[in-house]
Amino acid sequence: MSGPMELAIGPLLFNWAPDRVETFYARIADEAPVKTVYLGEVVCGKRQPLLQHALARSAERLQAAGKTVIWSTLALPTTPRERRLAADLAADPDHLVEAGDMSAVWSRAPAPFVAGPLLNVYSAPAAAELARLGCVRLCANIELPVSSITEIARACPDLTLELFAFGRLPLALSSRCVQARMEGLHRDACRYVCDRHPDGMDVATVEGQAFLAVNGLQTLSHGCQLVDVAVETLTAAGISALRLSPHSLDMIAVAWAFGAYADGHIAPDELADRIAALGPPGPLVSGYLHGAAGARAAGARTAL
Repeated sequence: MSGPMELAIGPLLFNWAPDRVETFYARIADEAPVKTVYLGEVVCGKRQPLLQHALARSAERLQAAGKTVIWSTLALPTTPRERRLAADLAADPDHLVEAGDMSAVWSRAPAPFVAGPLLNVYSAPAAAELARLGCVRLCANIELPVSSITEIARACPDLTLELFAFGRLPLALSSRCVQARMEGLHRDACRYVCDRHPDGMDVATVEGQAFLAVNGLQTLSHGCQLVDVAVETLTAAGISALRLSPHSLDMIAVAWAFGAYADGHIAPDELADRIAALGPPGPLVSGYLHGAAGARAAGARTAL
């Protein structure tokens, strides 16, 4: 779909305290040039009760500020309670929902829904099947190059396509909690130790080289995704929204930098300079967008 490039704040992946969450979304509501905000726990079902009231109040604040709120479901519901909560949220007719896994799609269809990046949609036929089931918006899988997203856009011209444009890349989920294990704890008695790392815990190889990051059950990239493609190229590829994943740096400044980029006022290299100056949690990378290794540094090749 064509039109101005939209900015969206993706769901919070990390375990932040409720007061911090409310403060964050209050600032997004009042200060950030974004149209859409995703709310909800997508990583660990144990965290859901901790934030439900803070997120409900944040949703009211965001909607009062004119933002569109989309509720995201768990990407790996495992217990009966988690599966029930995910199904109930997906089936709620009063909210637009981002499906984190296929069970949410089945619970939602044929009502309109958003397909999240953890659904692992890699091809145009897969995207077309989701559109048949009711998908109206898709955040492309983080491993897809721009050329593959272009193919999806051609096959699904009525589908709004969103690009994961900023943040540590969500790579995988496990039923085991790495951070609890490292503290000698079981997942069922984890003490929520993931709250000690607001941007995920850095992981190094045995040689001491920075490698990945972990966030409870989730494996993330060490590097921080930053789109380094001309915005005109993204528009031509059928991408009409950019997802900014919340991190502990100044996300208002991140959003305004991306706003300037989306409006064509700054080039990708200046965007990279502005974001680097804010202190992202890892080096800026963009390899997947170019069909290269995801850890490849942003700007390491000629932009598309």
